[in-house]
Amino acid sequence: MNVNETHCMQLLRDADPDRYLSVLYAPEAKRGALAALYAFNVEIARIRDLIRDPLPGEVRLQWWRDLISGTEHGAAAGNPVAAALLDAISAYDLPRAAFDNYCEARIFDFYDDPMPSRNDLEGYCGEIASAIIQLASLILDAEQASRHADLAGHAGVAQAITGLLRSLPLHRRRGQIYIPADILAAVGCTPQMLLEGNDPDATKRAITAMIALAEDHFTKFQAGAKTLPKSLRPAYLPVWLTPVYLKRLKAKGFDAAMEIAEISPLRRQWAVLRASIS
Repeated sequence: MNVNETHCMQLLRDADPDRYLSVLYAPEAKRGALAALYAFNVEIARIRDLIRDPLPGEVRLQWWRDLISGTEHGAAAGNPVAAALLDAISAYDLPRAAFDNYCEARIFDFYDDPMPSRNDLEGYCGEIASAIIQLASLILDAEQASRHADLAGHAGVAQAITGLLRSLPLHRRRGQIYIPADILAAVGCTPQMLLEGNDPDATKRAITAMIALAEDHFTKFQAGAKTLPKSLRPAYLPVWLTPVYLKRLKAKGFDAAMEIAEISPLRRQWAVLRASIS
């Protein structure tokens, strides 16, 4: 790995240990590009933590969009993640449109508008998580990647919904609502109830409904994963942590809205190891 890729790995180790572990199971020659892709995801995901108003967030996001599209020249030199990402895009001919769609979906993060519907949620998850899996697959084995796009779809949605549930305490503090309005209505919960936490039963029903949605997508992924070639397996390793996190979320019940559901490093490593050899 070059110095930029090493920086990306260090960033992942702290900010995204699930994907960090998965990179270690990839062929050595591919690790740098995967680390760059995942570090890009970290950089975009944490923009909301760095801003107070949506406009600066959109400006930061536009910088990345311009950089990837090629209209921002020379700006990557001082940013190791950007430099490593551009190298990966060039080396593996990654579709720039996928990154643009990813960034477009991420605009939602900067605002406190409620997620309108289940379809909107699944679309959002597809653009931010399924797309990352598909891009990682293109790095690992471009020929096989295109044959498993549907699998990446279900895997990413399951993974992203689980991640949103784990981040529910953080989102509540910000006033953000990722649980769709139609799901909230179906379980008798309102956005206000969710944010204030003044009706634990209603909040728990909303969490349970989201867990069921994540489980549905994971089950569909699991059914198709039997056909997944070994070459693509590292791209999907983080997805296999989904049932581990969902089990933890179920155990916490309403408390999942109050504190982030974590698992031990040993439990994480064991789940990823099992997935790598199954």
